[in-house]
Amino acid sequence: MIVLGSVNARRALPEAWRILAAGGTALDAVEAAVRLVESDPEDRTVGYAGLPNLVGEVELDASIMDGRTLAAGGVGAVRGYEHPISLARKVMEELPHVLLVGAGAERFAKEMGFPLRDLAAPESVQIWREGLARKVPGPYAERIDYVESLRRFARAAADPERPTETVNVIARDGAGNLASAVSTSGWAWKYPGRLGDSPIIGAGNYADNRYGAAACTGRGEMALRCGTARSAVLYLKVGLPLTAAGTEAVQDLAALVDPYFGRVSLLLLDARGHHAGFSNAPDTSYVYRSEGMPDLAEQPRRYVPTGTWRAPDTADGVPRHKGLDGSGLIL
Repeated sequence: MIVLGSVNARRALPEAWRILAAGGTALDAVEAAVRLVESDPEDRTVGYAGLPNLVGEVELDASIMDGRTLAAGGVGAVRGYEHPISLARKVMEELPHVLLVGAGAERFAKEMGFPLRDLAAPESVQIWREGLARKVPGPYAERIDYVESLRRFARAAADPERPTETVNVIARDGAGNLASAVSTSGWAWKYPGRLGDSPIIGAGNYADNRYGAAACTGRGEMALRCGTARSAVLYLKVGLPLTAAGTEAVQDLAALVDPYFGRVSLLLLDARGHHAGFSNAPDTSYVYRSEGMPDLAEQPRRYVPTGTWRAPDTADGVPRHKGLDGSGLIL
């Protein structure tokens, strides 16, 4: 048995471990852990207290996947419901679909009896207002939800340097089954309706008992374009060792031409229970617990340089990258 997660899952992983130790399933363990993070009023990037979008609404995304059956469920741009991870599981179990978004997902939540909750924690709203005041001119900031050409402010409000965190939890239960769960409030000050990789199976989340499970956090648009979670598992499938598979999946990001190029981090667990973390930013880590350990441990992620893209400024027009560690790496 093993459970691992992003650092913001630290306080939630003991509950996942309790479920596994009692003979519970990996699917139950990852859902329970993520629910705790979604309810944490101190976490500004997941569930209740997540930072709002450009017009001040908290929109949540989540997905869950069963490695035994490859069944999966996801929801995106959900407003007014605290636990999108549980809603994603209901999509997986109750519908012939994989993904619901927006009003449809909210209708389904009501149908399934999920309670409504105002997700805008006062502290998060204050952070949103202060950020908006810096990014959007005064007259527009005061009435941002009425602006017709909102798209012109989306670029100004974008902040690739600001953490775009997500909670990831992956588990392997006593029967050898894998499951993965991902939940987020997405990029703060995002354009309404934006989806990143978190609700998308194959981009931010993937689990397959035969090979392994992977989950991503960071700039979701990058993981979407590279199919990073599925790629990591596919690299395991074709026979790469765990470290090589994760490294290759992150190195794929280096090909992206993206003015908002940012951090992407990956958790990877193989079918035998071996695990590692990877990131294109230095000094990142993850938490885990496996059999024989008395408590959680924190472990560094492997740093995989990919560079950061910026607009061409040379005569040959070739994009140049600068390392996220400030090293001046050119790719």
